[in-house]
Amino acid sequence: MITTHVLDTSLGRPGSGISVRLERIGDRSEPVATGVTDHDGRVADLGPDELPAGTYRLTFETASYFESHGAVAFFPSVQITFAANAAEHYHVPVLLSPFAYSTYRGS
Repeated sequence: MITTHVLDTSLGRPGSGISVRLERIGDRSEPVATGVTDHDGRVADLGPDELPAGTYRLTFETASYFESHGAVAFFPSVQITFAANAAEHYHVPVLLSPFAYSTYRGS
């Protein structure tokens, strides 16, 4: 299972209303799931309960989020590619501002 959350570090609050797409990457990309961050900046359930081992990409559509807050985003989207090696929970948080982002594997 994949979960994520976005914290807008420029405002010090959750990044709500951000569209998120999960794809499996291989010879060709395969869509797995989509979601939108809730009022707490979270997507609590993105994709199936168990993912097959492989390479995946999360894409966060950040341009419209920043436009709605009167800011211009240097990164109109944020893409995070990661390897899932076992049937377990993967939590991928994003710390976001108009000109930077960081991520890590959460718990």
